[in-house]
Amino acid sequence: QVQLEESGGGLVQAGGSLRLSCAASGRTFSNNAMGWFRQAPGKEREFVAAISWTGGSTYYADSVKGRFTISRSNAKNTLYLQMTSLMPEDTGVYFCVYTSLGPERIAEGRYDYWGQGTQVTVSS
Repeated sequence: QVQLEESGGGLVQAGGSLRLSCAASGRTFSNNAMGWFRQAPGKEREFVAAISWTGGSTYYADSVKGRFTISRSNAKNTLYLQMTSLMPEDTGVYFCVYTSLGPERIAEGRYDYWGQGTQVTVSS
């Protein structure tokens, strides 16, 4: 089992920035991929970003390209999402996900574990 715990969410004004973190623990394996999904009220969960074990491959949803940056520290077992130029439509619960497969599978919506999520609210 892999446990994922997100942090860093909060309330921010449009145009502002937030940095989310996700700490992984338990039976984590090397060569895993991790990523972020989000879910707004009344909407389906949507892919945000994914990253490979080495960080050499990253994937982003079109809606966040150029504004969000995904990164990771394998030494700390921690995943990050730096969010800038935030917009009200970025509001939602952000979930960290983990898979033993590649990051492209996360972009397809395939993952093995997910966290409880952290709320991000962007006011206009």
